Amino acid sequence: MADKEKEKEKEKEKDNKSLMDSIRLILGKEDKIKDQLDNGRGLERYTKDLLLLMSLVKDYYQGNYRNIPYKTISAAVVGLLYVINPIDLIPDFIPFIGQIDDALVLKFCLKLMEKDLLKYKTWKDEQSASKDKDSKPTNKKLKDKNKSTAKADKDEESKAEDDKVDTKKST
Repeated sequence: MADKEKEKEKEKEKDNKSLMDSIRLILGKEDKIKDQLDNGRGLERYTKDLLLLMSLVKDYYQGNYRNIPYKTISAAVVGLLYVINPIDLIPDFIPFIGQIDDALVLKFCLKLMEKDLLKYKTWKDEQSASKDKDSKPTNKKLKDKNKSTAKADKDEESKAEDDKVDTKKST
């Protein structure tokens, strides 16, 4: 019984290593995916989803977001690997037709992971809102900044007047 559990654990570790290796490959080809989107290669209607998918894979890899089932992240990786692979059912070098299979595979993967992708998007939006909130100065901070700026300006004016008086005295 313990042997089977150890064997399952080893298999899980092997699958996880393979997944992480695939993610590294995808992240290394991120420019290629963006190039395919920019050059009108039949994936334009999936641009937002594809970029969100890349962001999900990147956040998963970096450990920022792990609240996702293994099957979902696996589907994302398989879909992205298929899109970046030039040799698939219909080769990508055949104009228009070569991208149909990429679009179909991508659509299928996005459909499989729709709910989890929406959860990720919500999390991502919350992270962005939190960063924006932290970076925006509050009214108190603005008032304090304005006060210190006004005080510095007043000090500069006072110093300039003192210099004028000193100049007049010396002449």
